[in-house]
Amino acid sequence: MIAALEHFAPHHRELRTRLIRCFLAIGICTVVAYLFVDRIAALCMRPLFIAYPPLGHLVYTRLTEAFISYIKLSLLVGILAASPFLLYQVWMFVAPGLLEHEKRIARKVVFWATMLFAGGALFAFFVVLPRTLHFFMGYAGPGLEPMPKLGLYLTFVARMVMAFGIAFEIPFLMVMASRTGLVQRDHFRSKRKYFYMVIVALSFLLAAGDVTATALLCLPLFGLYEAGIIAGRVFSGNSKPAAPGA
Repeated sequence: MIAALEHFAPHHRELRTRLIRCFLAIGICTVVAYLFVDRIAALCMRPLFIAYPPLGHLVYTRLTEAFISYIKLSLLVGILAASPFLLYQVWMFVAPGLLEHEKRIARKVVFWATMLFAGGALFAFFVVLPRTLHFFMGYAGPGLEPMPKLGLYLTFVARMVMAFGIAFEIPFLMVMASRTGLVQRDHFRSKRKYFYMVIVALSFLLAAGDVTATALLCLPLFGLYEAGIIAGRVFSGNSKPAAPGA
């Protein structure tokens, strides 16, 4: 037991060092983001003002709401900004124990996962968000004045961006499942209707019950699912056979 602990001690110290570096990177990026938080918040609010120009400003009803909202926004931006460094630290901790071909696979995994997440986030902010806000603000009129709250609006934007970023990982995860033999080659094609039902349910939950946002999330997810099926058939030629009963 003591020998095992002594053997693990160097790895424990390295893990602690890299975790400290990760937290420091997040802290520094968060502080820098807070210095520019007014501009970042203005960028997030711009689609709302474009969707309904008469609005002009948001409101907050608690004294601490604006401060806490800006802290949350700065932390989120800090994590996203520090993510390349975080991935590098994970890579440096794991790489010594990997074989050369495993390192090449890991690099591809990190690269494509990052690209897909970034693509989903950008798609949400520049395509889905403006259309969703335009629909919502369409209810405003002479007898109905919108007064969006700062905290709730920023949470709405962050949730949508994160949801689409994660959702765009679907084709990647499908290919990985086929390549590693977790599922049979035609599993996703034969179970398409069940996965479509799951996509609709998850989109409804992520959109907080809003029908328009659900539809805007479902449609690209359906396309991504079909892309995952095609990619899985293209890249799963050397996949391992699935276990019986998979």
